[in-house]
Amino acid sequence: MPFKQFDRSKLIVLPLADRIHDLQRDKIRIALSGPRIPFEHPALPVLAERIVAAKETGRAVMFICGGHVLRAGNSALLIDLMERGLLTHLALNGAGAIHDFELAMIGQTCESVAKYVSEGQFGLWKETGRLNDAAVIAQRDGIGFGEALGRMIVEEKFPYADTSVLAAGYRLGVPVTIHVAIGQDIIHEHPNCDGAATGAASYTDFLIFTETVTKLEGGVMLNIGSAVMGPEVYLKALSMARNVAHQEGRFIRHFTTAVFDLPHLGDDLSTEAPKHDPRYYFRPFKTILVRTVADGGQSFYVQGDHKAAMPALYDAIGKRETEVRGQESGSGGQKAE
Repeated sequence: MPFKQFDRSKLIVLPLADRIHDLQRDKIRIALSGPRIPFEHPALPVLAERIVAAKETGRAVMFICGGHVLRAGNSALLIDLMERGLLTHLALNGAGAIHDFELAMIGQTCESVAKYVSEGQFGLWKETGRLNDAAVIAQRDGIGFGEALGRMIVEEKFPYADTSVLAAGYRLGVPVTIHVAIGQDIIHEHPNCDGAATGAASYTDFLIFTETVTKLEGGVMLNIGSAVMGPEVYLKALSMARNVAHQEGRFIRHFTTAVFDLPHLGDDLSTEAPKHDPRYYFRPFKTILVRTVADGGQSFYVQGDHKAAMPALYDAIGKRETEVRGQESGSGGQKAE
């Protein structure tokens, strides 16, 4: 006998207009230029130099971002980097996709977990459930979850699509992939959630992500605010890419990684922490900073709030681009060696 399943038809799903939103578009958007929270880190100019160099050589520049990166107001910066060819692949978790979608649709996002889980209403909002419709469309059309969402935002002319990274990816032809874990996102509560379609759409995005990783030699991969999804998806994708590269007599070894996050990891970031140390279980440390760059790559850890660190990185990239243009101009239009 199969186990009894929860009956989703009993759920009450309310319109987003009834929800109290903790974040509004006008409060979180960070302009491309303007006041910044002071932030410095020695890794930023190095990362900027390598990102600009990767663009010049056609190598991959990948950002994996948690939902808080978008909530901190960095969408406009990410879009501008995509437009300038300095970000060739953006990967998000399910939460990131939900925040971007809601901001594009209504200019607001986020709810009080404490308030709405007490009422049994957390996550049960009609319009947000449209992400589930996009997953079904993605499976039908054989495209990724991120592309289907971006297309929906663009074609339906969401009022705030201009600051949507999903819409920008669709418009620019830059992959914005969504990597979900079933049961982890609020849209999985909804009666219209099709687990098979969601899995298929996200798995397509995983294969798109892995294809980009095949171009990571000489490139850059930043994991920004993702403690589980980012390192785990990257680890499997890199193993797959290296498997094929080895068969073809190629290597994916010489690339740069960085982790942007909040925990203090200590001074020695080149050796993974022992198993009795809680830092061992912080996946970005052992996976991104140590293990996957052990045979030729280089890694950096940037500790700080995404509201400060991301704009600082963006500004460092812009500064490096300006320097390179100056060098090329000074050498009669030839690229400086």
